[in-house]
Amino acid sequence: MAVQTDKPRTIARQVLADHVYEELLASLIDGRLAAGAGISIDGIARDLDVSPTPVREALARLEATGMVRRVAMRGYRVAPLFSIDDLAELMDARLVIEPVNARRACERTTPELNQALEQSIVDLQNAPRGGSFAEFRDYWEADERFHRLIAENAGNQFILSAFNALGGQIQRFRFFGGLGVTDADHAIREHTAVLQAFVDQDPEQAAAAMATHLAGVRKRAISDVVEHG
Repeated sequence: MAVQTDKPRTIARQVLADHVYEELLASLIDGRLAAGAGISIDGIARDLDVSPTPVREALARLEATGMVRRVAMRGYRVAPLFSIDDLAELMDARLVIEPVNARRACERTTPELNQALEQSIVDLQNAPRGGSFAEFRDYWEADERFHRLIAENAGNQFILSAFNALGGQIQRFRFFGGLGVTDADHAIREHTAVLQAFVDQDPEQAAAAMATHLAGVRKRAISDVVEHG
């Protein structure tokens, strides 16, 4: 007798949840879901022609990034845009965590990790950088992947949890909506410097290159908010 399995159903459900997540993420970054607005689970489910379940799952994932907030007895609301102080604090937290990740991951690096980091830089170079999330999504994904690869290979579950709690880079990318990516050339050079330290098996240089990169991101992001906010 064949053994019954629900694996195909589980995969289909995950694909659907991922699709809803991507649609909501695009709406949040592009500003179609305005900061502070309430979020109707049933309304989104109707708009996307899905049940409320994948919408709830997507919102739970987005809550972990800080993009939405759950209010007791009132459901989900779109989080306010970061202030300059919020953005500075986020980048300061990343400056504490990510150079340590870079040092530890470099100590443990493999040819496979170096190749994956290099591919993320190639993808960053080739990605569109236009004003809508659809236009710069591949850029964001490559940028996020570079940092996440390092975090996941640092070998410290507690630091990884702290990295995940920051929501990666997603909050900064909210400011790209309508503006497009403004610092790609800087980011590519800085990522390449981190990668070179990995290739050279120089953990201290990896940490220093990551700190330089994040300090640059902090300065450029705040400048963008001041100029275009």
